[in-house]
Amino acid sequence: MRSHMFKQEEFFEYHIYTLQRPSTIKENQTKQISLVDAVNILIKKELVFKGANYYYYKQYGDQMPQQKVGVIVEIQNKKENNLGIPLPKGIVRVYKRDSEGSLQFVGEDSIDHTPKDEKVRIMLGDAFDVVGTRKQTDWKKIAKNIYEASFEVSLRNHKKEDVTIKVLEPIPGDWTILNSSHEYKKTEAFLAEFSVPVPKDQEVRLTYAVRMKY
Repeated sequence: MRSHMFKQEEFFEYHIYTLQRPSTIKENQTKQISLVDAVNILIKKELVFKGANYYYYKQYGDQMPQQKVGVIVEIQNKKENNLGIPLPKGIVRVYKRDSEGSLQFVGEDSIDHTPKDEKVRIMLGDAFDVVGTRKQTDWKKIAKNIYEASFEVSLRNHKKEDVTIKVLEPIPGDWTILNSSHEYKKTEAFLAEFSVPVPKDQEVRLTYAVRMKY
């Protein structure tokens, strides 16, 4: 990693970045100066299909509209990953080389101030060749404030490679998964996370039933 153009120092609860050489800006000109230059950074790409908590409050008779699958890049801001410096709030742009070796812009996102040794997650947009739909297959009112609902999430992969899609379901209230076609994790109080492998040119259905008290 190279950051010789800027000197970084801690100041109270902030960080100061000082350019180490003069820079001339002409009238009405905008100039960009690289803050960090790092190579061979390992990244983790995620495909994310996310639901909404209002799906669980009422009965839906029709299939819900086709939903996009988001693309997220995660970077570990660590020295071992050729980073490990405080990153200021701003816009991060991501480029990738195409088959001819030219850099192509693939997306951008705003990040917050990120200390060293923390994760940076960049939302690049939506996948073009991976889509999903969902439908509610059952709905029951068990008691005054207890409900059961079943869902089917269909994930279709039109890419030339296998993918794994992270399905995030924000379930309200005090909830319990009654049965599921795939393993899940309760990553937060109101969030169930499923990891669904989808082979190339195939469709995979995630089904589950949940009991909620609210």
